[in-house]
Amino acid sequence: MSTMAPANDKKLTGVVAATFTPFTPQGEINLTEIGPYIDYLREKQGVNSVFVNGTTGESMSLSVEERKMLAEEWCQKAKGKLNQVILHVGCMSLKDSQELARHAVQIGVDGIAVIAPSFFKPSGAVPLRMFLVEVASAAPTLPFYYYHLPAVTGVNVPALDVVEGIEKLIPSFRGVKFSGSDLMDMGLCVSRSQPHWSVLYGVDEVSLSPVVTSTYNYLGCHVNKLIAAFERGDLVQAREIQVKIQELLSYATKLGFNLGVNKQLMNELSGLSLGPPRLPLMPCPRDHAQSIKQKYHSLFSE
Repeated sequence: MSTMAPANDKKLTGVVAATFTPFTPQGEINLTEIGPYIDYLREKQGVNSVFVNGTTGESMSLSVEERKMLAEEWCQKAKGKLNQVILHVGCMSLKDSQELARHAVQIGVDGIAVIAPSFFKPSGAVPLRMFLVEVASAAPTLPFYYYHLPAVTGVNVPALDVVEGIEKLIPSFRGVKFSGSDLMDMGLCVSRSQPHWSVLYGVDEVSLSPVVTSTYNYLGCHVNKLIAAFERGDLVQAREIQVKIQELLSYATKLGFNLGVNKQLMNELSGLSLGPPRLPLMPCPRDHAQSIKQKYHSLFSE
């Protein structure tokens, strides 16, 4: 086990967009959209950090080579524009995860994250921690984050059980992307975390903690206004923005707010051409995205 400190130890804070993977209409990777995507996030949404090849990026539907291509393009185009590029390298295969972690070091990402394997599932915190240790050991100089998403992985191990004392095993450990619904578990992770850790919440409806979510691709500017209002003590405005975000997401959820709908809504609101999702995910019915877009404009008309 390495005891090397991470080369880049900037604490990850603020609004972080979990990025979509751009595809052509034929379902191939479309690297040409990543540069304009970065400019849109930075200039229109005020988003300065990204979480690449995660759930929103359909990472489990991508080959290892495709994930490498995307990671390289994000890192190259983000230089001088974004603060941090955090790369998800989790796979069903330990060897594939380690390969992606080593590649992440080579291309200069700012940190890596790993989700629990979801086909052969770890039976508890101990085997999950062992898996994370083995991936982290392939990239000991990079800040390492555990990506907790039990609703998708089916690995219902409390995040606290995974991360408590984990720096003894992974010296480069720097936090959790917590995308679970157990707020007690999250609260305990926050209370037990080290000062240099980041506990990043991954649920869109809550915005006053450091957050990594998909909807911040197009809601980032409003979330930044919410945070600014809260920090200057204007709780009335902060609450108004929060309610608008919740109303939009509630409306979208009633229509069936899956990744296909979310991606098409991003296309509609951003003007980018990120394409459809890859099978087995289905493209969005156009009227669904149009309806949510209209709701967005009715709420955020200014």
